[in-house]
This record gives sequence, C-alpha cells and structure tokens, in this order.
Amino acid sequence: MIWLTWRQFRGSATMMAAVLVILTAALALTGSGLASDYSAGIAGCTPDNTCDRFFDRFFDGYQLLFVAVSFVVLALPALVGLFWGAPLITRELEAGTHLLVWNQSVTRGRWLAVKLGLIGLAAMAAAGLCGLAVTWWSEPLDKSAVPDLALMAPLVFGARGIAPMGYAAFAFVLGVTVGMLVRRTLPAMALTLAVFAAIQLAMPLLVRPHLMPPVTSTFELSQANMSGIHVEGQGGPARISTRSAVPGDAGSWVLSSDLLDPSGRRVAGSGEEAPVPVSVTSGPCSPQGAGPHGLNACWAEINRLGYRQQAIYQPLERFWPFQWIETGIYALLTLGLTGLSFWWIRRRLS
Repeated sequence: MIWLTWRQFRGSATMMAAVLVILTAALALTGSGLASDYSAGIAGCTPDNTCDRFFDRFFDGYQLLFVAVSFVVLALPALVGLFWGAPLITRELEAGTHLLVWNQSVTRGRWLAVKLGLIGLAAMAAAGLCGLAVTWWSEPLDKSAVPDLALMAPLVFGARGIAPMGYAAFAFVLGVTVGMLVRRTLPAMALTLAVFAAIQLAMPLLVRPHLMPPVTSTFELSQANMSGIHVEGQGGPARISTRSAVPGDAGSWVLSSDLLDPSGRRVAGSGEEAPVPVSVTSGPCSPQGAGPHGLNACWAEINRLGYRQQAIYQPLERFWPFQWIETGIYALLTLGLTGLSFWWIRRRLS
C-alpha cells in the first residue's frame, strides 16, 4: 500500500521538491549578503539620528522580495489543500479504483491511513522547510520592517516559524475530508479553498489577538510612535496622530493606538489627526524654535503638556509562544478532521 501510494504521489512530490530546492538555494545564496548589509548599516548609524533612515532605506531596497517570499509561504498550505488534499480521495471515488484496492485484502482504514500519513507528512515537511528557510533569510528585514509588516503582524506572522506546518497539515486533511463528503474533484477543490481562506482570515482577526491577554501601556510621544506634526494653512493649529507602533518594541503587533489628552481622554486613534495647543509660529514647535534638536524639542513640549499614546499590543517576545499555541490549535483541528474522515469512510462511504 505504501508503494502504491508513493507511485501515485511521486510526480507531485518531485515537483514540490524541485521548487523547494530552487527556493532554498536562492535564499541561501542571498541570505548571507542580506545579513552583511544589515550589520554594516547598523554599525554605521546612531540611534538618535540615522538608524531610522537606514531602516527605511534597507527595507525599501528589499521590500518586493520580502513580500514575494512571504507570499510563497502563505500560499503553500492553500496549494497543498487544493491540489494534494481535495483530489486525493475524490479522484479514486470518481474512477472507482478504491473498490479494487478494498477487494485486495486492504482495509478501508489502512488505505486511508497510508494516504494521510505519507502525503500529510510530506506536506508538513515542505511547509516547515519553506517557513523556516524564509524565517532565517528575512530576519534582518523583519527587524527593519514598517509597523504593518512587523514580525507579529498578521501577514508576516503566518509566513514565519513553525506555523506553516500546522496550516499545511490542516489544509491537506481539510481537502481530504471535503473530497470524501462532496465526492467531486472540482467542487471539492473550490470548497476547500473557500473554507481554508475563511479560517485563515478568522484566526488573526478573532482568535490570535486573544491567545494571551494583550498588554496595555502608555508612552510618551516621539517619532517612533507618532506619524508627525501637520499644520493647517499659514500658522494654523498643529495636528498629530499616532502610528501602529510602540517605542522600544518595533516588531510588536499593535491592536489599537490612541492619543490621550492631559485628562486621559481619547482624542484620536491610529491614523486620526487631533489638534494640540502648541504654537507653530514660535516656541519649540516652530521652525526657528526647534533648533538643532529638530522635532524632538517639539515632542518634548507636547509631552510636557500631558499628551500620551495609549497602546494595546502583543509584544514581540510572544512570537514563539504564539507560534506554538496556534500550531497546536491547527493540530487539534487536523486531528478532528482526521477522525471524521476515518468515521466517514467506515460508516458512510461505499
């Protein structure tokens, strides 16, 4: 049975292996240079004035490649469910070849177990290798990424660490289960993709923010957590708004960021602008008053007035705990679908 399953699967396995070899070779060849460029840039900057500019230039130079490799890892589990999982059983049912196997002293349970075990492990290995290789390669970029693409951000988190293994295992067994229920290949593929995409959207929106209680903290205002100071017209009021970032934890996942007035009331959220009672024609926030310290003097004046940022966020230090917890959730979902598949093939499938 193992030999037969391998014969049926070897074409797909060879194609996947070729893609992974090309990807890992490209990452290995470029990864050392990427790390060297980052180390050289960090050594030549100072936190007070040039590191932020270096981070922006460094990330912008590799942004397209950063997004591309992250997309590959995110897409791989969906492709596994679509092209490995959904057709695995439906193809046999449509052709009737399952009856021939079952009449050769091979039980239904063993037939399904070999298919799930062999191909499922291959799917997990492929996704795990891809995810860990991209995690290693993108480490310098993850340190310099903009807040929306920080390491804990939803679009990046799912393409790093061990989580892709859980996604791939779940997507594969989901495709197998849907195929057994629908018994038609194309509808099973479409339904597998729709269900998997819905769950992948629900996880970061509804589940992941609550895997651990988020941290709520208040921070002084600076260029690290504010989008800047804007002036309306000639000498109009100064307006400021918060960013989805917290000082000292650049890779964190900010769930909400609000600007508080001196009394502690919310006056603006992330991306929203709010006026502050500072003069832009004289004093620290004027072009003449800022002097050599630039905007730092203006932020100090606004902080003196009592304005603060209040952020609710998941810190970067929770990256690996979240990876293990989320992978465990997908493992439980995979086990549940596996149990349903065995029950269905023994009791309902003929």
